Amino acid sequence: MRNSLKIWPTVSALTFSLAGCAAGGVPEGTAHLSSTQCRDLTALRNNAPVTPDRNRSELAALKKAGYDPSRFDNPYYPEDLQAAQREVDRWYQADCQ
Repeated sequence: MRNSLKIWPTVSALTFSLAGCAAGGVPEGTAHLSSTQCRDLTALRNNAPVTPDRNRSELAALKKAGYDPSRFDNPYYPEDLQAAQREVDRWYQADCQ
């Protein structure tokens, strides 16, 4: 019974997250990633040297996908980061190929 109480914060967080995606997402057919983000993500995937600009570009894409690095003591880390990375990967496949 105690374990069922632990899952409700996660369920409610996911519900609000999905509701936000459904309500205010990017219109279909619109690119999620900019050409600069596509260029920088391609460079990072090809093991190009890491630069501050590429890091900022990747972080901006992750933030757009819902990751909030400013949360201190985030109980959902690293799951929230990994979910944002999967979303950015989907966008990369759709927008940058």
